[in-house]
Amino acid sequence: MWLTRHGLSLFGIAMACAGTVGAAEEPLYTVLNPIGNPPPIERRSMAPRPASLNGKTVYLVDETFDGGDKFLQQMQTWMGAHMPDVKTIFREKKGAYSADDPDLWKEIKNVNGLMVMAIGH
Repeated sequence: MWLTRHGLSLFGIAMACAGTVGAAEEPLYTVLNPIGNPPPIERRSMAPRPASLNGKTVYLVDETFDGGDKFLQQMQTWMGAHMPDVKTIFREKKGAYSADDPDLWKEIKNVNGLMVMAIGH
C-alpha cells in the first residue's frame, strides 16, 4: 500500500526492471568507419604539351576497363588515316587503375613518348 500511496505501483516497478534487464541482455556492436585514412596526395603539374605531334610516338594505353580497348583502337585507326606522321602504339596496362606498371612507363620514357590512357567511368 505504501508504494501506491507514494505514486509507485508494482506494475511500474516491474516495467522499469524489465527494461533494465532487457537492455543488459542486448548484444553490444562496435561500428568501424570503412573509409579509413588515405595517405596525403602529392600534387604534380601536368606534363608540358608539345607544339605538334608530328614525328612523335603516342602510346594508347588501355586500363582494361570495358570497351576502352575498342575506343583506343578506333583512335589508333583514325590517327593513322589523319595523322600519318604520328606513330601510335597500343598497350594494355598491367593491373588495375591504381597499380603501377614500371615496365610500361620505362618503355614510354625510353622513346620520349606521349600517352593517352583510357580510364573508365
